[in-house]
Amino acid sequence: MKPINRQSLLVATTFLALMALSAGTPKEPVPLYKNPSAPIEKRVQDLLKRMTVEEKVGQLSTLLGWEMYDKQGATVQVSKKFEQAIQEQKIGALWATLRADPWTQKTLTNGLNPALAAQATNALQKYAMEHSRLGIPLLLAEECPHGHMAIGTTVFPTALGQGSTWNPALIEQMATVIAQEARLQGAHIGYGPVLDLAREPRWSRVEETYGEDPVLTSQLGSAMVRGFQGKNLKSGINIISTLKHFAAYGVPEGGHNGGSVSPGMRELQRSYLPAFEAAVKAGALSVMTAYNSIDGVPCSANPVLLKTILRDQWGFRGFTVSDLTSISGLSSTHRVAATPADGAALAINAGLDDDLSGYGFGNALLDAIRQKKVNTAVLDTAVSRVLRQKFAMGLFDNPYVDAQKASAGVKTDSHVKLARQVAQEAIVLLKNENNLLPLAKTTKHIAVIGPNADNVYNQLGDYTAPQPDGSVITMLQGIRTKFGSGTRVTYAKGCSIRDTSSAGLAEAIQTARAADVVVLVLGGSSARDFKTEYQTTGAASVKATEASISDMESGEGFDRSSLDLMGRQQQLLEAIVKTGKPVVLVHVQGRPLNMNWAAAHVPALLTTWYPGQEGGNALADVLAGDYNPAGRLPISIPKSVGQLPVYYNAKKPTSHDYVEVDAKPLFAFGYGLSYSSFDYSNLSIQVLGTGENTRAKVSFSVKNTGTRDGDEVVQLYVDDKVSSVVGPIRQLKKFRRVPLKAGEQKIIDFDLAAEDLKLLNPDMQWVAEAGTFAVMVGPSSDVVRLTKAFELPNSIYLNATK
Repeated sequence: MKPINRQSLLVATTFLALMALSAGTPKEPVPLYKNPSAPIEKRVQDLLKRMTVEEKVGQLSTLLGWEMYDKQGATVQVSKKFEQAIQEQKIGALWATLRADPWTQKTLTNGLNPALAAQATNALQKYAMEHSRLGIPLLLAEECPHGHMAIGTTVFPTALGQGSTWNPALIEQMATVIAQEARLQGAHIGYGPVLDLAREPRWSRVEETYGEDPVLTSQLGSAMVRGFQGKNLKSGINIISTLKHFAAYGVPEGGHNGGSVSPGMRELQRSYLPAFEAAVKAGALSVMTAYNSIDGVPCSANPVLLKTILRDQWGFRGFTVSDLTSISGLSSTHRVAATPADGAALAINAGLDDDLSGYGFGNALLDAIRQKKVNTAVLDTAVSRVLRQKFAMGLFDNPYVDAQKASAGVKTDSHVKLARQVAQEAIVLLKNENNLLPLAKTTKHIAVIGPNADNVYNQLGDYTAPQPDGSVITMLQGIRTKFGSGTRVTYAKGCSIRDTSSAGLAEAIQTARAADVVVLVLGGSSARDFKTEYQTTGAASVKATEASISDMESGEGFDRSSLDLMGRQQQLLEAIVKTGKPVVLVHVQGRPLNMNWAAAHVPALLTTWYPGQEGGNALADVLAGDYNPAGRLPISIPKSVGQLPVYYNAKKPTSHDYVEVDAKPLFAFGYGLSYSSFDYSNLSIQVLGTGENTRAKVSFSVKNTGTRDGDEVVQLYVDDKVSSVVGPIRQLKKFRRVPLKAGEQKIIDFDLAAEDLKLLNPDMQWVAEAGTFAVMVGPSSDVVRLTKAFELPNSIYLNATK
């Protein structure tokens, strides 16, 4: 037998090995969590059991995103800081990646347009998928209260203006656009809507709310959720809605942002929680906790709020997230925790799932776990809630977006047109003596005067990105365009919002004297600038004395001790009125400012709040009569800070007058005028059904008796005449914005269900109590055109909340 050739043996062995491989050597099975056809719950559990404790804690960390990319000309790549965050902290989410403003120091130059934004989010996702051990995609959250806070997006009116529309269908349409613009750029979560009741106008964030009423806020907030989330989170144009700020954040003592509040549980349930409950029932998948404490318990460590109410009673299935640094605030500011680890344990054990900052949980939570202050079941529950949304959005299967679609689908002509419509519907006409408005388009000379007449950022509000030239229509620009070459339009600034220089007053007075009519634009500003210093929360650091005074007197951190016009504005107003020229006063503002003198001396008065990028066109449409104003106040305008609080639905008994002034607001909730007039008639009420199906069918007629087409916002209020606990003097229950042509009449029907008549009785049970209910119908909370009472024959018990 011949000896075996070693080279031949090696060749043969190699051949046999290759044959074995080609015959189908068993491969590593694809993990269940990577199987797109597997049920989401099974995918979540499969992934969860593969994760280390460090990876789980990382999924609960949402870091500041604008530091996570590097822009080099027309290309974007991930930053070293992001690489480090993935490798060391194993993070699961970023916030405000695309945000641009003075706080982030991102400008039109170094920030990202929509196409580059899509490139950036794709690069971040690619790195996370390829460099995390288990290939887990990111959740990217963005600020979206009145537009996606990013360069190149559509800027709508702030929420107080949205509230003035009293039009949920329009707000849902607006939210759909905001969601599309954010999602096309790679975002998955939109922070908003803000559902806090604004009953303290000195508070700096009033502009972010829908006003003072739980019913109006519930309707508009639910509309925002529907618009954001749509019917399919995998659509590529929808985002998760994060409700803010849970709970009772809008009524801090003294108006101090983040200050403590102390409503009882009944008041919390009756006033401050209904909007959140309605939004949860509308499908909201994320809730943000508030900075404040309630009766001594910080909201970020409150198990009654986060477990009992949110999940057990309302059936919430999404995840909760802290406000920025609010977990670390448990030890640093609230002082209810001795160490960061104690604070992390308090928060997660109370039901808080995600940390917006990266250091409220992070190492602090790992320490708490090592110290056995947090068990595995609690950690796994929080992580599963976050992962569930990543699977629901299809991010494990395709985390990327199309940069071309982002470029083409953001700030389209139709989106800008919608911004104009929202701004139009938000304008509230407060006074129109002798029908000064609308102005004739043949008016020869209009003087446009004031610090907010031609200031781009002063009309946009807080949470707004830098704007390229020409994208925002100021009041002056809108008026010049509307009235055309046949009308001379002159301009003088007059003064600033806060600065006390009087250098421009003489020019403004001279400009007014030469005109036929003056449009004077005053108010406030939430315009951040690069000189302002900011806290780690993003709120401004306000100094009582500043060498260089910016216009900003509203917006997060800018609480007020007075509601008076600042700087030389009141002096300018009185000087312009003294010229004897007809004056149209426009307030561009983020909170209700003092209008006492103006209401007594100026013939025409409007508020636009912060009207967004199309504010100038919208105002010009109203001034010229091309749009008939129908906005209604979502918040009462007080006569004095000494009256506060002055919201319309205060509890009985009726407030008595002060020595100096009566107890009524200057302009009440729901108030607003029109160029038309409307009559109400034929109120009827029928009580139908039995038990929980009992309802009162309310019907009445409303007729446009004017010569112009217009909208009437019909409002229905209820007074429970005798109840087992003290209730409000009156409470809005139903409303509708009704378009009516000149001379047209419509029949309006509303159903009042047991849910609309319920209260929390002394035993903390929800019940619609038997007895008499007065129905009041009219155009505002203090103007009743029709009233009628009905009897509820039997008490109807609903869900108890003990």
